[in-house]
Amino acid sequence: MENKTIARTLRLLSQLMELHDENPFKIKSVANAYFKVDKLPFALKDKPLDDLDKIEGIGKGLASKIIELLQTGELKELNEIIQKTPEGVVEMLAIKGIGPKKISIIWHNLGIESIGELYYACNENRLIEAKGFGLKTQEEIKNAIEFKLAANGRFLYAQVEGFAKTLFTQLSDWTAKIDTDALLGFAGQYRRACEIIDELEIVVGTAQIDAVKQNLPTFEPLSLIEAKNSFICTTEAGFRIKIHVVKKAEFYWQWFKLTGNTEHVEKVLTLAGEGPFANEEEIYSKAGLSFIEPELREDFDELELAKANKLPTLIQYEDLKGSLHNHSTWSDGVHTLEQMAVYCKENLNLQYLGICDHSKTAVYAKGLNEQRVFGQHQEIDELNKKLAPFKIFKGIESDILSDGSLDYSDDILKTFDFVVASVHSNLRMEEAKATARLLKAIENPYTTILGHPTGRLLLSRAGYPIDYKKIIDACAANKVVIEINANPLRLDLDWRWHRYALEKGVLLSVNPDAHRTEGFHDMQYGILVARKGGLSAEKCLNAFSLEEITAYFNAKKG
Repeated sequence: MENKTIARTLRLLSQLMELHDENPFKIKSVANAYFKVDKLPFALKDKPLDDLDKIEGIGKGLASKIIELLQTGELKELNEIIQKTPEGVVEMLAIKGIGPKKISIIWHNLGIESIGELYYACNENRLIEAKGFGLKTQEEIKNAIEFKLAANGRFLYAQVEGFAKTLFTQLSDWTAKIDTDALLGFAGQYRRACEIIDELEIVVGTAQIDAVKQNLPTFEPLSLIEAKNSFICTTEAGFRIKIHVVKKAEFYWQWFKLTGNTEHVEKVLTLAGEGPFANEEEIYSKAGLSFIEPELREDFDELELAKANKLPTLIQYEDLKGSLHNHSTWSDGVHTLEQMAVYCKENLNLQYLGICDHSKTAVYAKGLNEQRVFGQHQEIDELNKKLAPFKIFKGIESDILSDGSLDYSDDILKTFDFVVASVHSNLRMEEAKATARLLKAIENPYTTILGHPTGRLLLSRAGYPIDYKKIIDACAANKVVIEINANPLRLDLDWRWHRYALEKGVLLSVNPDAHRTEGFHDMQYGILVARKGGLSAEKCLNAFSLEEITAYFNAKKG
């Protein structure tokens, strides 16, 4: 075993000891040994074991640990302390900028046990409430987590969107200097609006193909190298780029082939032939199919629907009339209730806002007890007079407790216009228990919307296991709406289950879960995955007009 490995092991031990608030003198001794071992001019494995305790700064206690490492490759004391520590908390120690003291607060005071939960807490502005944290520290932690996640080469759609649009404009301008009539388009996962992007693909169609290929390595924003049929590079952030240069006459055929998943493309081209094609519409027409939007090209059931001319008219962002499931300074939001409402009315031209601050169980998020619920309702009544005809609906994000009940009595629940029921705790239930828990919440007559049904955090935390069909069937039977949580980290309910929900007659709602005014814009990401799932405006709750949704809420309460 090399010195560096021994040093890293001792460092981890000292960090975990500090995390568990063990003897500070012992922690300091182990930490000092880490620094000492890391700088030794000789290899410990080459020294007689009996001489290790004679090395300055080591001593008998630490020498015994080093001997154990050299002889067994592990440290019993470290294994025992790791067993007492959630895996995600151990992983946090690798994040630059936060040490054991801050991680201890994050874990013990905020109840956060994974990097994904920590990242989400940064987005919700929750860290600044904790002792020793401020807005600057919160942003530094968020940036460090993004850097760590990027090392895996996988990115959320929202993370790459700005970069992708800028790159596309730069490439368009560069290409126009060689061929003013060149055609360009995004392809692959990005064009299909996949929630996770492994690679950004762009297709360039040009009559000057040799000139473009010859000069593309000089395209300054990227360090491109030529590969088979494309130019590739990986950015400093670990993002893979692939640019395909094709003959202009073959652009639409190649663009189509490089957009859909393999099965979709093969099935369509088997019907349509190999072209040439004037555009993508002609490809589908020659295949005897209605045009299929890029988001749907996943070899799900889109070909059967296109054959029968039964493809839905997909929802668009402009179809939304209001925003449901949002937070204000009454709980863990950044902006006041009035600021959130005015932003919706004046900046987004929406007709209504559904405020859903956290309920009383969410003490970490300043959840509302019964008295504060009454106070918020009084403010809403005053604001509705002031902002009319715009309306604020009285909502709540009520915690689903471990037994499936909601955390208010019926007397309180009936005072809300609508209730979003969500799980925020005890996320490690087995499937049967997790499903039973949600079923009970869905059957509560005051539950209007099931919030982020699986609790997943993309790229960092899998959702809790549930029987999707049982949950969706129960929502259909109880007339409960299912949320598409539009936060780019969630996008939950997963689009792969939207079709089943829609077939069962369940309404979906594209909810931003906004904790600040900027969060409303996340609805665009919810719309993208809603389109992938086949959602149309008439099946989306917050595409209802003010009059329609008022009637809907009243009917549900009645």
